[in-house]
Amino acid sequence: MSEREYDVVVVGGGPSGSTAAWDLARAGRNVLLLDRAGRIKPCGGAVPPRLLEEFEVPHSLLVARARSARMIAPSDRQVDMPVGEIGFVGMVDRDVFDEWLRERAALAGAERRTGTFVEIERDGGDMPLVCYRTERGGGIHKVRAKLVIGADGARSAVARENIAEAENMRCVFAYHEIIRSPESTPQGFDAGRCDVFYQGRLSPDFYGWVFPHGKTSSIGVGSANKGFSLRGAVSRMRGDLGLAECETVRTEGAPIPLKPLKRWDNGKDVLVTGDAAGVVAPASGEGIYYAMACGRIAAQTADAFIASSDPATLKHARRDFMRLHGRVFWVLGIMQHFWYSSDKRRERFVSMCADRDVQQLTWQAYMNKKLVRARPFAHAKIFFKDCAHLLGLRPAA
Repeated sequence: MSEREYDVVVVGGGPSGSTAAWDLARAGRNVLLLDRAGRIKPCGGAVPPRLLEEFEVPHSLLVARARSARMIAPSDRQVDMPVGEIGFVGMVDRDVFDEWLRERAALAGAERRTGTFVEIERDGGDMPLVCYRTERGGGIHKVRAKLVIGADGARSAVARENIAEAENMRCVFAYHEIIRSPESTPQGFDAGRCDVFYQGRLSPDFYGWVFPHGKTSSIGVGSANKGFSLRGAVSRMRGDLGLAECETVRTEGAPIPLKPLKRWDNGKDVLVTGDAAGVVAPASGEGIYYAMACGRIAAQTADAFIASSDPATLKHARRDFMRLHGRVFWVLGIMQHFWYSSDKRRERFVSMCADRDVQQLTWQAYMNKKLVRARPFAHAKIFFKDCAHLLGLRPAA
């Protein structure tokens, strides 16, 4: 039997895998996009305007535009952070958004198939065999590829089979409920605002969120504490905000990585991207933009690898991504380590968010996806305020 041959097989059709398949197809590569049916990741769905421009995503896919975020401390102190004139926080529904990305890749020339990755076989041929199982007992199918891109999420099966230490990826487990929501409630819900709860009762080591999606909302929480009830925390948030009786459209849960893997390739014919590579921003948990940026870099790396047949090229993917975003990830990782460790520190963190310099630089960094250097004195001011809060030299309220 002769197996079908591809330049690249992309395993996973989320934002990262779909973007990689789209870019490779447009570059003239023969691409197979393999994705499991019905997979929707729990996600608040926030995207910056830069994503829409950079990846040619139509504004019609936005289900809401949030103009403000509210931070809620353990004491229930609330700090509003208006976006101001520099933009908005776009909201997408991952059910619709991800399918649009997959279909766009197909329209560009990528072949779509539905199936679950099983393993990569090596039979001595020039190219490995990608084995996958079709839905409902359809049996095992095999295709050959010069390169396999694993975009199959945190704790990726592709990564765990082919990349050293990938099985040790540290993750937060996230759970959310999509509900049909009103415009507002007397208890404080507002469909035009993103709410972020920094409260140990809702998450001992991460945060809870309420993000508007137009006629629906995402209410979710994350934690690495296996004994903590995520469903119970979401239920408490719904009750506190007067949303307990709203219809639940769907529920989803999945692991979210805490840190990029130290290696993204096997030195031969496998490369990982997106959550499979661990590129979710620490502290914020933001993943869509970084997944798509990583997918684009993976596609560029794959294209260079196919042209040169040099396995050393595969190392460029991680190097190029971290050169662009590594410093932001490092800063956010420090923030998460310190500020999420106790309710006392969470209280001080929310207090810091009331500072206008903090708010302006936070939104500028979010919109531009880099640390803004235009105001060095503001950065120094924030640094000393941060140290004062951390050491308890400033009052929390």
